[in-house]
Amino acid sequence: MFPAPVSTRLLAAVGLVVSVAACSSAPTAGTPDTFSVWDPYPQFTAESEWVRTIEKCGAEAGVKIQRQAYDTTDLTSKVLLAAQQRTAPHVLVVDNPVVSTLVEAGVLKPNSEAGLDAGQVSPNLVAAGTVDGQTYGVPIGANTLALYYNKAVLAGAGVDPASIKDWESLNAALAKVKAAGKKGITFSAIGTEEGSFQFLPWFWGAGASLTDLPSGKAALELWKSWLDNGYAPNSVVGNTQTTSWQEFATGEYAFAENGTWQLGNAKKAGFEYGVIPIPGRTGGTAPAPTGGEFVTVPVQDNKDTEAKAGRIASCLTAPDKVLAADTALTYISAVPSVQQQQVSAQPELTVWVEAVKNAKGRTGDNLGTRYPRISQPLWGAVQAALTGAKAPEAALRDAQASVK
Repeated sequence: MFPAPVSTRLLAAVGLVVSVAACSSAPTAGTPDTFSVWDPYPQFTAESEWVRTIEKCGAEAGVKIQRQAYDTTDLTSKVLLAAQQRTAPHVLVVDNPVVSTLVEAGVLKPNSEAGLDAGQVSPNLVAAGTVDGQTYGVPIGANTLALYYNKAVLAGAGVDPASIKDWESLNAALAKVKAAGKKGITFSAIGTEEGSFQFLPWFWGAGASLTDLPSGKAALELWKSWLDNGYAPNSVVGNTQTTSWQEFATGEYAFAENGTWQLGNAKKAGFEYGVIPIPGRTGGTAPAPTGGEFVTVPVQDNKDTEAKAGRIASCLTAPDKVLAADTALTYISAVPSVQQQQVSAQPELTVWVEAVKNAKGRTGDNLGTRYPRISQPLWGAVQAALTGAKAPEAALRDAQASVK
């Protein structure tokens, strides 16, 4: 699932939630017989592999599970309110950029106290849940971005996808595609978190830092050049990742920047496709942002309840359980040994495993809740540059000045 926006409205809500640990009452008499699990997967019914996995983990812990699913954005606000009312779920599956928001609000237990262990998970994925040296929760899996390509369009333009190693070779390929009468590349540059999410591989691939937005000048100039040269359509300014995929699905485009969540649609597109990593400016695989959720343990009044919730959360992310869950969620596993099982079963996932290995958490580098305050000016700068309202350098300079 594509990670939903980290709303500044939700950040404001953090101020309404005082530390749950500070306002806890005396422990209750005992642990409950039924444990609540909240997740952001309303599309999965009781018969799904995901829900069966939750129930198995509950049974192993000796409790019944009451599962509640919400849309991603709704889930965060409901958890903040529930924590304030001291009715937080026992186990919470939450979008990775929101972890730092909930930590700041005092909602989550650190792994060292909840009995969770993220030691088997790739360090770059754990980083999204690490705040001031403490880790909160364990990633259940990850998705990220790469470049889908239409094999027939590239063949008709005389382009070998294996030749695309950096921005220069990608630009050369786009020029050949245009000369052959086809369309080049589509992506999402909409003025929301989706726009920032899609821009970040190019931004980071240029060696830029989110604490210095003007350092991404080369990446924004690249995107602007694609519109100016007719390699990308003007519609990217309003494209979501869904609408940009719909453009690619017409069969007219050579490339589309999109995520693992489109694999099912790619198989239904009616033409042969392939996937390559997003190249860095001078070569290599650009770091793309990670999507996906962390399994966490919210603060409870009873320590024994927290401990049992920790066992359920540990079960959900255990290597022998997580493969089924990741398959159901169309995720690349966060555990390297499980990633290899996925590749053995589906060799086409090799590119995605490589992309996930090079990915970065948006709230990483200890940005935490500062990330949304940076992302919003960033997507505004992208919009301003692509519409011609400002030159790329000026747009990023103004964005930096507006970061609070």
